[in-house]
Amino acid sequence: MALLRRSSVIIAFVIRDLKNFYHLLVALLATIFFRFPSKELFVIGVTGTDGKTTVVHLIAHILKTAGKKVSMISTVSAPGFHVTTPDSWQLQKFLRNAVNQSVKYVVLEITSHGLDQHRVFGCHFQVGVITNVTHEHLDYHKTWDSYLRAKARLFKGVKWAVLNQDDGSYKPIVQLFKGSMIKSLTYGIKSKADLTLKNFPFKTDLLGEYNLYNCLAAISVAGILKIANKKIRKALLSFKPVKGRMEEINEGQNFKIFVDFAHTPNAFQQVLPTARKITRRDLIHVFGCTGNRDRSKRPVMGEISAKFSDKIILTHEDTYHEDLKKIIAEIEPGVKRGRKILGENYWKVYERRKAIEKAIELAEKGDTILVTGVGHQKTLNIGGCEVPWSDQKVVREILKRKK
Repeated sequence: MALLRRSSVIIAFVIRDLKNFYHLLVALLATIFFRFPSKELFVIGVTGTDGKTTVVHLIAHILKTAGKKVSMISTVSAPGFHVTTPDSWQLQKFLRNAVNQSVKYVVLEITSHGLDQHRVFGCHFQVGVITNVTHEHLDYHKTWDSYLRAKARLFKGVKWAVLNQDDGSYKPIVQLFKGSMIKSLTYGIKSKADLTLKNFPFKTDLLGEYNLYNCLAAISVAGILKIANKKIRKALLSFKPVKGRMEEINEGQNFKIFVDFAHTPNAFQQVLPTARKITRRDLIHVFGCTGNRDRSKRPVMGEISAKFSDKIILTHEDTYHEDLKKIIAEIEPGVKRGRKILGENYWKVYERRKAIEKAIELAEKGDTILVTGVGHQKTLNIGGCEVPWSDQKVVREILKRKK
């Protein structure tokens, strides 16, 4: 049985490598066809488990505030694309259009899948940023080390590497490009990094310590580009939260509601304490886990939620082809470990709309509702079919009806 499992894993890796070789050939052709557009641009790549979307938007906002002409691709701002990192043909076309429009700077959000599948092959990155590398996508990469190495591919050929010195990925990443000609700039809050809150104080409306890290990452890039400190601070003050990232929905109710894309253990560790701090009374958390993805993180996320939340409602997220009840059943052990006594403070509501309705029904003055997992997305995948959906729209509809 063990031999059979080992053989199936080897076969899966062989198939994946063959597919990746195909992606590499397509990327090479696309780069040649569109005449190596990235060589005419200053390209900044941002990767990491969490925070990369906000960092991309922060960098672009700082550059625009400084009067620079900039384009970007991110999970939220991807012009006509349905994935964070588009395929190489779309990407090279986008870069060529940027050149044709006299754009100088391009900021790209890069996923580990995009790096592993050579989608960014042919992109001449000047600066590479890693926000953090934590538990995620192990269904694809199998091990954290493999996941880390995929992320580190971003630094191949870059001039500058911007690294989070407080993150557990920092030391192994430094070892991976030790001896190379890459210059590095570190940022952090708890360590003696090159850029810290002490040597670059600033103000921002963004909530949470994790957003201070995101700001420091963006400031590091702006520093490399010689943007004046005064302009950087001005941009940080005027920057508004990215859609679906601790996005507050206010229809005049006497409790707070936030929609956030958090869908990893690390994101839960960042977002839930932030929500806890701004809650005067009870924190009500509505969440689920994605189907056909890394199953090992489900109980971990349940336990983290139980640690910070007063009331939990488990519900539907993108199930794909997996059974919803099975997904929720795999989250539950973690919830039980974290909470110990469940009773009236824990519910399973299989329809997402009804789950949000339940949370709003439970909410009292001073409470905070946190709805996570979908964020900016406009659809839910149910049984392989994309169904129109918006957490923000549903929350507003329910609040208006209740009001």
